[in-house]
Amino acid sequence: MQRAINGHNSREGGIQIHGRTSRCIASTKRKFRDHLKGLGLDPFVKTIDDRSDLKNFLGFQWKEIATDQLTPEGDTSQLCQKLQLDTFNRSGDLEREILVAMLLCPVPFQFPSYDELITAVHIRRNIVEAARKTSLSFATYEAERPAEYWHYDEDRGFVLHPGKSLIAALKQATQPELSGQRYTFSCRRAAEYIMLLAMASEAMTCNPDLFHDLQRQAETRAIKGREFESVFLRPIGSLHNPLPVKFFIPGDRTWFRNPDRISSEVTGYEGSWTFYLGNGQFADFWRPGQFYSLTTKCLSIFHWRNSTYRDAEGELQIDEQRVESLVEKSLQNPAETNQILREMLQLQEPLDVFAGGAIEAHREHARQIFRGSSDLTLPDILVKGSSEGVMN
Repeated sequence: MQRAINGHNSREGGIQIHGRTSRCIASTKRKFRDHLKGLGLDPFVKTIDDRSDLKNFLGFQWKEIATDQLTPEGDTSQLCQKLQLDTFNRSGDLEREILVAMLLCPVPFQFPSYDELITAVHIRRNIVEAARKTSLSFATYEAERPAEYWHYDEDRGFVLHPGKSLIAALKQATQPELSGQRYTFSCRRAAEYIMLLAMASEAMTCNPDLFHDLQRQAETRAIKGREFESVFLRPIGSLHNPLPVKFFIPGDRTWFRNPDRISSEVTGYEGSWTFYLGNGQFADFWRPGQFYSLTTKCLSIFHWRNSTYRDAEGELQIDEQRVESLVEKSLQNPAETNQILREMLQLQEPLDVFAGGAIEAHREHARQIFRGSSDLTLPDILVKGSSEGVMN
């Protein structure tokens, strides 16, 4: 009998590639094994290629030996420490952490080809590298972008000036080391800009036609909110098959919910969109050079309820300085911290219920964008080849 991890059948997790022919599968197996050898990971990865219910199937998983020591209860925060990875100073180590976490994932990642898998890894790497450089000013009722690249339209949102580089525009808007200014964003819109930057940067080399269409779309109108999620993202995990609450892969986009009824009524404090950066860190868009751990992220959101006040107009607001002070105070009291984490490290309840935790059942990652197997269709642009090789 196969070992189960947090209710998941271990046989079904990891990375799966479904090729069109047995020849494609044989080529995929050779390419990916060579790639793993180059990263020094090959001895720790097993191959599954005997799925009788699927033709031309290939699966890869981290070998079960010592898995519980690597990710106890599905916690991926210590992978870098336990595998001695330095993802800041050694470029290959970030890719190693991404692949190891994907191979350990209890819900399978499915790809139509080796190329699409590597493209997905590159996008995750791009997200982490961009999010580390992102520093913004928080705002919910106002927003600004570099006027050299963007103009605002009431109906279309922030639109790219014709002929301006989309990649340069996204970097200028989010990376003050380039622009010299921290522009105003909500956390949701910030996450969208980082995701789009990561995908466009990869599309430029792996699918130039799609990159051209992303450029044209940005010059037409902004895609944001629920539409952005539908067009650009896909989930891993679900309410019926949730990921462990501490399981994150570098490049995951996730939303931490504020489970408190009163403080969640403050605009912008319903929850927090962010990215997992690996090594136990989550992006902090608002404090330059700083990051959240899972603990400090949960403590921060928890203490929103203890930091409300009424402004001069009588509107409910959050005192961020008080939040930081309360987080520091909680960190000095392990019993209090553990009590808060027991409440927050639970799956989210439906939005009209305020008795659950902060953690989503799923994580979000980029759609397929490789030439010939992309499943990304832009609403205002006819994308060439968007229906080729699409997996349902």
